Order: sequence, then C-alpha cells, then structure tokens
Amino acid sequence: MDQNGHMRTTAYLAAAENSRMQYFAGSGFSAGEFARRGFGPVIQTDQLRYRSELRLLEQAELSLQMAGLSPDGARFMMRNTFTRADGTVAATVTSTGGWLDLGQRRLTSPPEDLLRLLRDLAPTGDFTELSTPLAER
Repeated sequence: MDQNGHMRTTAYLAAAENSRMQYFAGSGFSAGEFARRGFGPVIQTDQLRYRSELRLLEQAELSLQMAGLSPDGARFMMRNTFTRADGTVAATVTSTGGWLDLGQRRLTSPPEDLLRLLRDLAPTGDFTELSTPLAER
C-alpha cells in the first residue's frame, strides 16, 4: 500500500507479472521449462492506468487478455485488468514484450506449442496486430 492506503504501483506490476507466469506455468511452460528450452519472456514496457482506488484488503479479480500479437508471436502485448468486487475497474496493466533466446540474447519466435497458447488467450476489444522485430534483421 502507498501512503494514501491504495495499492502501490509495484504491487500492480508484481501481480500482473505473476498472473502471466501462472498462465504459462498452468499450460506447461514453467520457469524451468523455459530455461530447458533456452528462451523466455522479456517485458520491454509496462503501462499502468489507474481508474479507481483499490484499498487495503479490498477484494478484486485479476484477468489476463491478449492485447496484441505479431503474426510470428515474437512480440506480444498482454493486459491485466484489476476489477473490484462491485465491478468497477480499478486499474489496467498493459505489458509489451517478446521472447528472448537465452543463448543469442536476442528476440526470437516462440515454438509452435507456445504460439498456439498465445493465440488461445482471449483478445481485448482493442486487440492489434504487432509488427515483428525479426523481419528487420
């Protein structure tokens, strides 16, 4: 909580990151599996938009949707929405990232099974197709 008794910025970002990693882990892509395969997600930007206060011990639901994806899956935008028990949206976190090849230290396309998982994630109403960074090489 911050000094005003609201959920602090870092707590929103940590919850969003945990939500993404839980989604992947629940579908067979744990941190260990990413390491074994030699790649993993890297977040380049997070955009946090506050809409309504979320206070200490207030119940909230956290959802995860796909806000953007490149055709090859190398780049993605995922959005977490924090909704209070009364249905009011408290905040959204939109995270833009890609898949880092851990050996080459550069972005790569995900394997087909992960790409399918990304495409299966429910899209946001403003979903957009992203350009791929791989075509620039």
